[in-house]
Amino acid sequence: MSVTTPDISAAAQRTAFLDGVNPVSKILAMVVLSIPLLATIDWVSSTVAVAIELALVPLCGVAVRDVLRRSIPLLAFAPIAGISMLLYAEPGGRIHAQFLLATVSDDSIALAVAVALRVFALGLPTILLFSRVDATELADGLAQVARLPSRFVLGVVAGVRLLGLFVDDWRSMELARRARGVGDAGVIRRFFSMAFVLLVFAVRRGSKLATAMEARGFGADVERTWARPSRLSWRDGVFLLGCVCIMAAATGTAVAVGSFRFVGS
Repeated sequence: MSVTTPDISAAAQRTAFLDGVNPVSKILAMVVLSIPLLATIDWVSSTVAVAIELALVPLCGVAVRDVLRRSIPLLAFAPIAGISMLLYAEPGGRIHAQFLLATVSDDSIALAVAVALRVFALGLPTILLFSRVDATELADGLAQVARLPSRFVLGVVAGVRLLGLFVDDWRSMELARRARGVGDAGVIRRFFSMAFVLLVFAVRRGSKLATAMEARGFGADVERTWARPSRLSWRDGVFLLGCVCIMAAATGTAVAVGSFRFVGS
């Protein structure tokens, strides 16, 4: 005979400041944290924004190791964006190397560093803000605070719920390929073949889910009620004000040191 005990650790983990912020406020925060970085292309503002965001990781309730693990795609793609700017940006200043259409100069090096940092600065807030968002809380916020149509909201909930299945499908395919002796060679080819299979699974599962939801009346144009209320509180105001301060500090620092540069200038 065994006695089951409640999962206290799971409840204890949801005590961070960000857990009390409405998901709609997090979406607005993404806009606040993205627009200034998209409007400028200097390395100072991106560096300051990333530094402040990393310092505020404890308030997000995400472990540092999880942030580092989820940042691996950013660390992989940011240099790719930087290399393209390094080779093909408009040259300026001292020319260091030149071959075919590629020219490496002082301006292209500075632009490459700025673009690589900006990619990381744009992706990091997504990791910090949406790593612990519950699909039901997101739906409640979109429906009751943002006043979006229920049909769209329910579709978002279904899509978010299916995201976790992608990871399980990927692991199952890896185990199946290894059991058949074809999972230890051709890393690149294996990745693309498994990605294609995962895409097929996603399309089929999405079609079946859409049909099932329509059959159960989720697509009906009626006024729906929601079991849990979703409201904005003082915590949301403090959170959004903090995001504005982060961008003000990043942009102000770039202007103060003279590195602020609009995109296209």
